[in-house]
Amino acid sequence: MFLFSAALNIIFTVILLIVYVGLAFIINKAIAKRQETNKKGIFWFYILLFFVFVGFAGLILWFFGLDYSSQINNIWTSISDNIGSKIGAIAGTIITFFIATLIIKVSTILLKRASLKEGPNKKRMTTMLKVVKSIIRYSIEIVAILITLALWGVDVLPAIAGLGILGLVVGLGAQSMINDFIAGFFIIFEHQFDVGDVVEINGFKGEVIDIGLKSSRFRNWKGDVKIMTNGTIKNVTNYSLTNSVAVIEFGISYSEDIEKTISILNKELPKYREIFPEIIENPVILGVTALADSSVNITVIVKTDTEKHYAIERAIRKGIKEILDKNNIEIPFPQIVVHKSE
Repeated sequence: MFLFSAALNIIFTVILLIVYVGLAFIINKAIAKRQETNKKGIFWFYILLFFVFVGFAGLILWFFGLDYSSQINNIWTSISDNIGSKIGAIAGTIITFFIATLIIKVSTILLKRASLKEGPNKKRMTTMLKVVKSIIRYSIEIVAILITLALWGVDVLPAIAGLGILGLVVGLGAQSMINDFIAGFFIIFEHQFDVGDVVEINGFKGEVIDIGLKSSRFRNWKGDVKIMTNGTIKNVTNYSLTNSVAVIEFGISYSEDIEKTISILNKELPKYREIFPEIIENPVILGVTALADSSVNITVIVKTDTEKHYAIERAIRKGIKEILDKNNIEIPFPQIVVHKSE
């Protein structure tokens, strides 16, 4: 009979957990959808999720024999008897959480204002402020909880020691996670890359959209987002540390005047700097860089802002074609000379 009752309890608990997980999944989906569309009312979904959790937890405890009526009576009696002696603890708890909330709010506002300041190191500042914000928030919350426990007569020293032991046990079982945290720490403080930089890591090239202590997110030009744990990030190429260079190579006929062509381009190409603000310096004509089978190849380079050289290459290539056509300078097609034997 005992085994049957225990098995029934387990089956009932499993069923309740499955139902709870299903409801929680639906509510979390609704929250995520509202966050994506910037709709209001997310707070009430969290309240609903909380009550669903409390309700299912209460059902499980009731099924295992918890007498709610006696528990409520005991709690009410205890509150009535001890509320006079605990006024100081209650007031201290309210003041502690008020001060903690105030510190978090003020620090968040100050960090947000600091992140909006323009400057050469704005991306670096944004990255650092995100990390600082998380550290301040969690530190204040932990300190507030420990102070509250002390106000209510709980000896927090064993709790702190227990947290240290628990952290050691978790650390031994989560070495890869610790490795990710250490790697994230060095990524941030060694300034390997910042939010907004364009990098290439493990064959994936994209913009850094988020840096965390455990993982970082990158988005390529197609919109694909790749999430990498910091411990796996190796051999980083950061394209945002220097300016980019657009390289345009084209060919003219062997019969054309090379000096005339270069002179015309030197006169016309600087005009594109006024059209495209991404161009940092006037285009530079390197001269003849190859004697190909059907053409004399000339190379032009243009220094641009970081990762802006792709569009500039296309625009300058089109412009060179128009300039050469306008001045009747031939761009030859591939030619094959066939000698016919007599």
